[in-house]
Amino acid sequence: MPPTARKLAPVPCTGADNLTVTRDGDAAVLTIDRPAKRNAMTQAMWAALPGVLAGPAADPAVRALVVTGAGPSFCAGADIAGLLGGADPRDPMADLRADNLAAQAALRTFPKPTIAMIRGHCIGGGVEIAAACDLRFADPSSVFGVTPAKVGIVYPPSSTKALLDLVGPATTKYLLFSGELLDGAAALRTGLVDQLVEADELEAEVRRFTGVLAARSALTQRATKEVVAALTAGAGADAVVARWYEETISAGELPEGVAAFAERRPPRFGWTG
Repeated sequence: MPPTARKLAPVPCTGADNLTVTRDGDAAVLTIDRPAKRNAMTQAMWAALPGVLAGPAADPAVRALVVTGAGPSFCAGADIAGLLGGADPRDPMADLRADNLAAQAALRTFPKPTIAMIRGHCIGGGVEIAAACDLRFADPSSVFGVTPAKVGIVYPPSSTKALLDLVGPATTKYLLFSGELLDGAAALRTGLVDQLVEADELEAEVRRFTGVLAARSALTQRATKEVVAALTAGAGADAVVARWYEETISAGELPEGVAAFAERRPPRFGWTG
């Protein structure tokens, strides 16, 4: 944990013991904390994730969320031992799949910018977590793979769509057909990663960037997330934009931004949602 970080109140739900939330400046840091298993996600951890995210989502002092893994790995995926543990013999993955999809949705709809800070293994469910974040910063030790073809699983539509939006149809098919791994350089080239940063600079760069985000308009950032989501879904973008234009004026963000530009000073944005 960085020297400036402080631990937030624990979340009282099963599985949350392996999901640690701390504050580092203006950012909340969610650490997947199961290093002995390369931070593989159990069903309890998937189920706990939406509740863990609820606190920083509602905290106006939190301006961004950083998701990372304890130790040398980000997340090696879902814990294979729990894949077939469901109660329905016709679909023993049903409960796990529901918890997994709910966790991804909670990350995708988190109301503030989210950054996956990736070292080492980012495999399977790890890629789902990273793809559900807004941005992905990684170091050269990072290794990415989407491996349902190795165990005979059909990848969910929402997970496939998230991957497709990042890397396009050809790379999506390459990863899903083969289960082959991409190193950090290949991940950057294909669009799976947004920034590739030297290992000893990764944490500092993520901290610097979250500071940049905190200095910008939270209203613009929230609106951007909603507009991008609407455009990606292919419906409703005009109505979303119209609503946010009205909010921009009524909240005073635009007048403050214009005044700050004219006065050559940093803007003092006050909108918190």
